[in-house]
Amino acid sequence: MDNARLQAVKLLGKTFSKGGYSNILLDKTLSETSMGEKDKNFCAALYYGVLERRITLDHIITGYSRMKLSKLRPEILNILRTGIYQLKFMDNIPDSAAVNESVNIARKLKLGSLSGFVNAVLRNFLRDGKQIKYPENKTEKLSVEYSSPEWLVNLLLQNYSENQAVSLLKSSVEKPPVTVRLNNLKGETSQILERLSDFSPESTVIDGCYKISYGDVTKTQAFKDGLFHVQDIASQLCCMALNPKEGETVLDLCSAPGGKAFTLAELMNDKGRILAFDIHDNRVRLIKNGAERLGISCIEAKTGNASVFDERIPMADKILCDVPCSGLGVIRRKPEIKYKNFEEFERLPEIQYKILENAVKYLKPGGELVYSTCTVNPVENVRVIDRFLKEYKNFKGVKFLEELGIPFGDYKVTLFPENLNSDGFFISKIKRTE
Repeated sequence: MDNARLQAVKLLGKTFSKGGYSNILLDKTLSETSMGEKDKNFCAALYYGVLERRITLDHIITGYSRMKLSKLRPEILNILRTGIYQLKFMDNIPDSAAVNESVNIARKLKLGSLSGFVNAVLRNFLRDGKQIKYPENKTEKLSVEYSSPEWLVNLLLQNYSENQAVSLLKSSVEKPPVTVRLNNLKGETSQILERLSDFSPESTVIDGCYKISYGDVTKTQAFKDGLFHVQDIASQLCCMALNPKEGETVLDLCSAPGGKAFTLAELMNDKGRILAFDIHDNRVRLIKNGAERLGISCIEAKTGNASVFDERIPMADKILCDVPCSGLGVIRRKPEIKYKNFEEFERLPEIQYKILENAVKYLKPGGELVYSTCTVNPVENVRVIDRFLKEYKNFKGVKFLEELGIPFGDYKVTLFPENLNSDGFFISKIKRTE
């Protein structure tokens, strides 16, 4: 697995220096390598593991390095991160292999003069029983324990209960569940489940949503046959909150890759009209391809800018406004998000508000709109909705999914992993009264 370790170190270097989405970088690397499946899986686990635990790993390394992390060569720092991660978080890897292969990678990268330093840091960590020395300050401790930046820890503690904050932080370093939406257009639930028996499907609180235990489900014949699409339970609840009916006209203004549009179509039994938009042509193709795989005919995927009014778009009975956001609720799926500067998110609320203002222009009197994000930042969520309802008197909040109990029962809800093991998510429903 030495090549897998080397590839992980190189991937981390690209991710931390150039940015980009981890899944895209990993998929590209694995598709171009000659590694076997076992090594590919190990490379992916090590790569994502270090991404998830970087702050924790750097805290450990700081305690054993005679040099500041900022002074270390990036390659050496990533070798140490992968080495410490194997020692602390991968029980199936022998300590000797983690240390020796880390030293070997330094040599392969022509950094042999620093191989002794790598060896010393890793072996000293071993001698201390692989213990993490946590800070006494609560914010700093949570930051190290759950490998989250202090600004995120503070944001959560200042706006939510400690239980909610910890549930999100803890989930961010755990393996996220795989949930799917069964395609009721392909048959009865029992019939589909029979064909998915190898996936160990487990029911959830909502009909048609199942957790499954499997590898890459998108490579299975059942997926190719359109029996389901992969979608977190929070996104499915968002569609249920909109509650589309057969024969209605529905707009999904920020749709790609199309998961919510697919669920809306299934809830409508493919009877009605759904216009699904994205600003990029290549992402519109994702919606079209997904709808075709699932056998959905009522979706019309089009290119469109959600923040700019288009007189060609018809008035709608229901609108889904799932706006671009900071993504702080899906860090367990995209760990690189937490290493962004918080300042990068400051312009988002105005963009979100502009999209919402434009969206309501398409809503019929009596029509309903769901505003949603996959973040838990109140500035992008409740404050956008509160501002809108204050400025637009012909709209009111509408309660939704009350039958599911807490946290539902209001017109705006923030979901945390502690509720339904969902991603962090915000859903609000409003209605045009005139």
